[in-house]
Amino acid sequence: MRLSRLTILLVLLLPWTLWGQLNFAKHTQAELVANVESIQPGQPFWMALRLTMDEHWHTYWVNPGDAGLKTTLSWEELPEGFKAGEFHWPTPKRYLQEDIMNYVYEGEVFLMFEMTPPKDLQPGTKVTFKARADWLECDPSMCVPGGADVSLALPVQTGKPTPSTWANAFEKAQQNWPQDLTGSWSVSAMMVDGNYLLAFDPKEGASGDIGEVYYFDQNALITPSAPQPLTKTDRGYALHLEKNTFFDGDDKHLQGVLKTSKSWLADQEIDGMAVDVTIGKSSTGSITVTATAATPASAERGTPLLGLLGLAFLGGLILNLMPCVFPVLGLKIMGFVNQAGEDHGKVVAHGLVFTAGVLVSFWVLAGILIGLRAGGEELGWGFQLQSPGFVLALTVILLVFGLNMSGLFEIGTSAVGVGSQLTAKSGLSGSFFSGVLATVVATPCAAPFLAPALGAALTLPAAKSLAVFTTIGIGLALPYLLLSAFPQLIKALPKPGAWMETFKQAMAFLLYGTVVYLLWVLAGQLEPTLLLGVLFGLVAIACACWIYGRWAAPHRKPGTQWAARVVALLFFVAPLAYAYNGIAEQQRQAELKAKIASGEAKQDFLIWEPWSEEKVKELREAGRYVYIDFTARWCATCQVNKKAYNSPAVIDAFLANDVALLKADWTNHDPAITRALAGYGRSAVPFNLLYAPGKDEPIVMPEIFGAGAVLDTLKEAGAKVGG
Repeated sequence: MRLSRLTILLVLLLPWTLWGQLNFAKHTQAELVANVESIQPGQPFWMALRLTMDEHWHTYWVNPGDAGLKTTLSWEELPEGFKAGEFHWPTPKRYLQEDIMNYVYEGEVFLMFEMTPPKDLQPGTKVTFKARADWLECDPSMCVPGGADVSLALPVQTGKPTPSTWANAFEKAQQNWPQDLTGSWSVSAMMVDGNYLLAFDPKEGASGDIGEVYYFDQNALITPSAPQPLTKTDRGYALHLEKNTFFDGDDKHLQGVLKTSKSWLADQEIDGMAVDVTIGKSSTGSITVTATAATPASAERGTPLLGLLGLAFLGGLILNLMPCVFPVLGLKIMGFVNQAGEDHGKVVAHGLVFTAGVLVSFWVLAGILIGLRAGGEELGWGFQLQSPGFVLALTVILLVFGLNMSGLFEIGTSAVGVGSQLTAKSGLSGSFFSGVLATVVATPCAAPFLAPALGAALTLPAAKSLAVFTTIGIGLALPYLLLSAFPQLIKALPKPGAWMETFKQAMAFLLYGTVVYLLWVLAGQLEPTLLLGVLFGLVAIACACWIYGRWAAPHRKPGTQWAARVVALLFFVAPLAYAYNGIAEQQRQAELKAKIASGEAKQDFLIWEPWSEEKVKELREAGRYVYIDFTARWCATCQVNKKAYNSPAVIDAFLANDVALLKADWTNHDPAITRALAGYGRSAVPFNLLYAPGKDEPIVMPEIFGAGAVLDTLKEAGAKVGG
């Protein structure tokens, strides 16, 4: 009866668990827009990343405040000769949650930037802009990293451009930019008693009633969550700003926005005043405070430390019910079932050691975060999932654990803390590492009540921050500690038996579900070819586990065992080395693309554009070499051919001859590509060809080729290859 109940419980929980892993709907929409319908050569125009957020969701300013991440735009395809300016950040809003002050945008925001085209731009052509937008979207209970590929195509014309349908929205957005009001206000800053005093004195045209005032610091020089008392001086007003003790950059300037609840000018409604002043030396007599003005209510201190600790404990406790942690919950319960007949003192020891594993892991994590924060890093809970390397490592670990639980191989409990032999005699270290594993898989989750406590932990002084992390760990470990401390609870669990092997194997599918979720995350972080290599690498790692389980078992001869271990190690390490090398190269190319867009570096890799008949015609009319790759992700031969494009000689030849590279991706059904292939007398991929300037017929590549064939084709077309 107990076994059937456990089976029913597992069946009911499995869909919920997988749904919890995958239910990350995007709450922010992004698009690239412009204030004109066309481009005039040499004449700057405005573009913007337009973000629209669901109700109760927000994104972040250039300085997110106590927690968060600013929105970024990375150019994947910036046409040659174009210069893109930096974001003009509208004045943000304050978002106070418990004791955490964030600087956010809600509803809709236009992050505008100026785009300058080259003067020799050819009229009658069309220019395509492509970029990657990344942001952090949050509501009161959770945060989700968001991102989108955005693009915009505009025709080139000689006449004055017609305003686009977005022109009025651009003008309205521009009115929310911080304004230079030096003609109406005199702003100065100085350090007083280790903190800052920002003074602003009215001049001609200044408003006589400024209402509530708040300063948004762009460079994180001040503590966002600290109060900003507004005082009356002998010449005007002053804000008292608390210095951020973790800031270690340039502390000679205050740069940001002074926002008023009314207006800075008497005859015009402007609520944001741009600030960029040098901080003067300490001087207590240069500004005389005569009266204290109103302090903004939203800047008052929030929940005290005791309240945060309560939220931290409750959040840690609820983490046990999160999809990330549930597989480990089942594993540890199995361990207690197996210990049901053991001495009470030994069972309590397992619970204490497990708790120690959780706490030590949280202390290590807290130390890393506090250290990085002191170094100026932007931090957030679970943001290690933004690192492809971390996601891959966690994927491999959980896959190996899952295969172990499925019975593909057996490894000692002292190594992983899971399995059916977790006993008081040999499983103390296993209990410790079970606590470590519980913490590792818990970090991507942010249970209810946990978000504000974690946000505070990332901004509080080191000792208080450590206290919050410790309390979260205690909450996470408490159910296991209670099971070990009260024997009657353990005795209520099913007795050890054959059902445990079935239950263990069934629990493996929860780990496989988490692996699928992590692969979904990786799919958004890695290039398709690299992702394919990672997937094949996971197959090789599974094969390594099979080899280890079949030929390294204790009943095999010592020579066979050692041979199996060596082969399994090769199957395990080789794909990981390939994957991490690919991730490093992808990161290098992303950084290089950014430098190329800003003019800081020279291009040394290939950039492919989407194929279209119109694009081919346009490039051929411009006298360019045009290389077309008809391909698909499901075409294995295509993936083999692509290795030729990694050859330094091929890259140099393509770049030296200014070859336009077009990719016709047939992964999904595309009638235009189907018609184009038929026009060349083909019905399948791979199919590669090169158009040379002035020649009507293309040179067709062989179906399977390497770097040498590509170089020979370029020579045949009349291109310069080599020295």
